[in-house]
Amino acid sequence: MSELTTNSLLKWLLLISISALLLYFGALLFIPMLFGLLIAFVLYPFCRWMEMNRIPKYLAITACLGVVMILFFALIYILGWQIQLFREEIPEISKKLKIALTEMQEWLQQNWNLATKMQDEWLHSLLSNSGTRITDIVNSIFSATANTLFMLFLVPVYTVLFLYHRSVFVKVFILALGSENEEKLRSVLQEVIFTYANFIKGMIFVYIIVGILNSIGLGILGIKHAILFGMLTAIMTIIPYIGIFLSSLLPICVAFVTKDSIWYPLGVIVVFSFVQYLEANVIFPKVVGKQLELSTWATLVAVIVGGMIWGISGMILFVPIIAILKIVAQNIPEWEPLYVLLNRRE
Repeated sequence: MSELTTNSLLKWLLLISISALLLYFGALLFIPMLFGLLIAFVLYPFCRWMEMNRIPKYLAITACLGVVMILFFALIYILGWQIQLFREEIPEISKKLKIALTEMQEWLQQNWNLATKMQDEWLHSLLSNSGTRITDIVNSIFSATANTLFMLFLVPVYTVLFLYHRSVFVKVFILALGSENEEKLRSVLQEVIFTYANFIKGMIFVYIIVGILNSIGLGILGIKHAILFGMLTAIMTIIPYIGIFLSSLLPICVAFVTKDSIWYPLGVIVVFSFVQYLEANVIFPKVVGKQLELSTWATLVAVIVGGMIWGISGMILFVPIIAILKIVAQNIPEWEPLYVLLNRRE
């Protein structure tokens, strides 16, 4: 390997490393900004259409953002409804837990000669030692939820700013790249907007497929309202961190209350875990990758790397970022190898 090639490789590795560090430590800035940009790209055609029909820009942006906010609060309402249903099941769950604990203690005493007093002491010791761990877990969940709520506040702000000042951002790009590249730049921007529209369409297909698989799994187990729980659990995964956790609690508790065996709630957990595995490793790369014209390999790498850097938000955002990188590579002859690597080939 020549010295020039080695230096070039080292420069790329250094650039990738610095970029990864910036993205990791700047998550609080970049995640809501990119979500806002994504929403702005999706809303742009509707805003543009209303503006062409002599509706003022600020009214067009307000109307489009209002629709998005209504959909978001509808999801919050569904989440609150599920929490209320779960609270109504708590007394019955507590009763069954006491019965199950008593039966387990009797079984341990009969088969393992463990006295009930010894079991109580062991359980008390276990709960005491795990107190710190539970506190750490609760603090982690609260911190993640607080950060999520802060980001959710920033997302519509960034969306409005991107939509209202879009001409300024385009002008900055033109000045930076030179006026001779203006036509190509506008063409790339239009393709990027089209790419994001396909991304949203792909995500809708993903939620439909996941909801169907959840419903089938719950139906096989004989869980009541299998279709309702399956589709709601799929939809609630839109909300990072807490959506999938809270939406899965209700069907698990329903299985525990309505069935006579502990294997049914465990079966519900297995169904959701398996479907989530399929979503992350098969469904998402195949469906969204196809909509974005990305190779399955590139989509899977984007999901994994995004999850390592930004968690669930990164798994969502890194795929369209890679799609934009593919579009840029398509318009730069020197980047043709990268385009060939990222492009989907039938």
